[in-house]
Amino acid sequence: MGITNSNKEVNVSQITCGGTFQVTLGLSAAPDISENPVDIVLVLDRSGSMAGSPLENLKLGADTFIDIIDETTDSTQDGQIGSGSHIGIVSFSGSASADTQLITSVADLKAAVAALSAGGSTNHADAFSTAASLFDPSSSNEKVIVMFTDGKTTSGIPPAPVAETIRDSGIIIYCIGLIGDTGIDVDVLNDWATDPDASHVAVTPDDSELEDLFADLAANISKPGATNIVINETLNPDFTIVSIGMPSSGTAAAIDSQSLQWKIPSLGVSGNEGASLEFYVQHTGQTSGNLPVNQSIFYSDTEGNTVTFPDPSVQVDCGVSVDPEPCPIPVDFTIEKCQDSLVVDLGDVYLESSGRIVQLNVKLKNVCPHKRVALGIILTETDNYGSEYQRGMKAITVPAHNQKNCQDVEVKCIKFVLPEDLNVSGCPCQSLCCERHLKVRIIAHYIDTDFRCCDSTVTF
Repeated sequence: MGITNSNKEVNVSQITCGGTFQVTLGLSAAPDISENPVDIVLVLDRSGSMAGSPLENLKLGADTFIDIIDETTDSTQDGQIGSGSHIGIVSFSGSASADTQLITSVADLKAAVAALSAGGSTNHADAFSTAASLFDPSSSNEKVIVMFTDGKTTSGIPPAPVAETIRDSGIIIYCIGLIGDTGIDVDVLNDWATDPDASHVAVTPDDSELEDLFADLAANISKPGATNIVINETLNPDFTIVSIGMPSSGTAAAIDSQSLQWKIPSLGVSGNEGASLEFYVQHTGQTSGNLPVNQSIFYSDTEGNTVTFPDPSVQVDCGVSVDPEPCPIPVDFTIEKCQDSLVVDLGDVYLESSGRIVQLNVKLKNVCPHKRVALGIILTETDNYGSEYQRGMKAITVPAHNQKNCQDVEVKCIKFVLPEDLNVSGCPCQSLCCERHLKVRIIAHYIDTDFRCCDSTVTF
């Protein structure tokens, strides 16, 4: 089944310039067996060489295999193989027997496994033939034989032609080998199994590892939705990542201010499963309009699933924007440690447009000694209808004086540039001689609170 759904959504459709919003990435997956049923026959070697711990560990492995298939078919270990899949048990020594048919009862399957006892020779050909006879040729289910053995063929006809005929009929063969007392020929197992051998044959010299081998094989047959998932998200340059939440599965981290990576070890291995990641994004660009959130998003996993995420956008409203002339390119420079002087060549500067300069002088009344003053000046222009338009703001820190008494302090040469392009007076384009109607608002406060002479207010 693999990845069943991928989603990307934002929690708003519109923001103002500089606004913040939430982005949610979502992903869900399910094992393939939950949608594509499989009929599986476990073929288990009970010859004499299996006596003791090999047989006991084989039983543990078979039970684990059954439990995993039980869970992956319907997302729960409820004692029933679900979603149309079945398991059958065939055991063999000198001859083979069908200990169950293809059934769904976990209890009956485990009871058949528990009843196995070791003894006799090894007849692989009869084991293959008996297993193949359990399948219904009219069923559309995928058909799988899992052959487990610990030794070489000691009775019956050669098994290779039988295995080949079974493979040619469309049945998939897996082989698990235990290197027992009589040894095992890995090349023979490779010859029996479906290609490629690397994913259809497993061998161990240690019977304590049988449970793990059966578990791995069950997971392989179930075809987990996705493993080793990596999602790389890069935002549109107009946006910046503010914060990244804890994902419901896996880990997520910022690569830089506009990129993140989300890693999920596995998803949908034992049943339908979803994962989500939330992160917050802020508009930091100068562009307004309907902007796509992401520049790119790439997905990869071990299974090679192909995933496409939606491409949401956000309407960004930055209001009315006037750019009378291009913004100057900044010149970066650094003052080194202990350096007491610096000469910086700022290059050529060109006149961009005509404009006027407004220079203001302000007198602060009754400023006490040793007190700094924060001075704010707001300049606006009014049109013929009395509407005001921002033209600039200056914030100045006035140094403290050291006179004995409170003094008037004059602040000179506070300059504002008033480009003609921003004229709202209604004059024609050549407006350098037109009247401009301006308003100034001035705010002043003490910065320091340790008065040394008197409690005085600041006036103009």
